[in-house]
Amino acid sequence: MIICESYRLLYGIFEDSFMTQDAVAGNGGFDPDRVPQRRLASGAFMPAIGLGTFGSDHVSAAQVADAVRGAAAFGYRHFDCASVYGNEPEIGVALQDVRRSGIPRDRLWITSKVWNDRHNNVIGSCQQSLRHLGLDYLDLYLVHWPFPNFHPPGCDVSFRDSGAEAYIHEHYMRTWRQMEELVDRGLTRHIGTSNMTVPKLKLVLRDARIKPAVNEMELHPHFQQPELFEFVRANGVVPVGYSPIGSPGRPERDRTPDDTAPTEDAVIRGIAERIGVHPAVLCLQWAVKRGQAPIPFSTSPRNYKANLRGVIENPLTDDDMRAITAIDRNCRLIKGQVFLWKDGQSWEDLWDVNGEITPP
Repeated sequence: MIICESYRLLYGIFEDSFMTQDAVAGNGGFDPDRVPQRRLASGAFMPAIGLGTFGSDHVSAAQVADAVRGAAAFGYRHFDCASVYGNEPEIGVALQDVRRSGIPRDRLWITSKVWNDRHNNVIGSCQQSLRHLGLDYLDLYLVHWPFPNFHPPGCDVSFRDSGAEAYIHEHYMRTWRQMEELVDRGLTRHIGTSNMTVPKLKLVLRDARIKPAVNEMELHPHFQQPELFEFVRANGVVPVGYSPIGSPGRPERDRTPDDTAPTEDAVIRGIAERIGVHPAVLCLQWAVKRGQAPIPFSTSPRNYKANLRGVIENPLTDDDMRAITAIDRNCRLIKGQVFLWKDGQSWEDLWDVNGEITPP
C-alpha cells in the first residue's frame, strides 16, 4: 500500500489515464483497450479518466507541461486544460512533443474552457487556446463558470467584481450561441457546461440548438451530487468530475473549517487497505465504476502511474460501491465565493440549493 506523505503530495498523486492503440503497452503502460471510455451523445468516445492541468498556486507551467509529456508517454490521452490556468502555451509545446513521439492527434482528447471575462468573445477565446495549444481543433470546449464575473489571481474570497452579475439565462444563452458557432466552424467537436446546477441546466437543455455533451462538476466520495449526477446522465450528458480525491492541494481561500477529506474516511481507507491501493486511487476507481470521468491533477510520475494501475487492475465490487455511496457528506470543497455578485451573500447562492435559480 502506498503511504501518503502529505496533503501536498496527495494532490499530485493520482492521475487517470487512457490509452489508445499505440505503443504504450510495450513501454510500461497498459493495453489501451483496457481503459474505460465514455460514449457521448454524438457517438464519440472520450477516455473515462484524464489528466487535469490546474496547478493551483504551487506548480509551475513547466512542471505541468512535463507531466503532460510523461503522462502521454505512459498512456494518458485525455488532457483537461483551460485558458485561466495560465499554462496552455507550455502545454502546447508538450503536445507537439507528444505528437512527434508518434501519437496521432486523433488519439488525443483535448479539452479547454472559456473564462468568465470572455463570455462575450467566445470565438476569440477559443482561437487563442487553439494557438497556444498548437491545435486545429479541440475535442471539447466548456463554459468554465456560468457567471461572467472576473476576479484577479490570488484574490481573497471577499473580492467582488464591480461588474459581477447573477446567472441571467438570456446572457448565458448569448454565450452558448457562440459556443454553438464554434462547432459550426469546426473549432471544437463538442461543447459543454461546467459548475452548473439542475435548474440552470434545465433551461440550457430546453433552449440549446447544440446540447452540452459534458457537464464538468465537483465529484468525490464526500460530494457525490446524486441529483445533478443522475439528471445529466438521464439527459445524455456525460459527468466529468474535478477534485475527484477531494482537492487536498486547493488554495487556502477555498478552505473552510467544515471541509472533510474523502481520503481520510474510514470506509475509503478500509477498502483501500484491503485491495492494496492508496485511498486516493480508490476514489478514482469509485469514480470510473460509477460512470463519471475523473480528471485529477498530478505532476509525479510515480503517482499518475499508480492512478492508472489502480483503475485498470483493481475494480471495486458492488458491495464496495454501496459502502462508498453511504459516506456522501454533501461536502462541497470548491465553493466559488469570488463569483458572488453582491455583498452579504453566502456561497450557497451560486449553487441554487433550494432548487431554484438565485435571483439577482
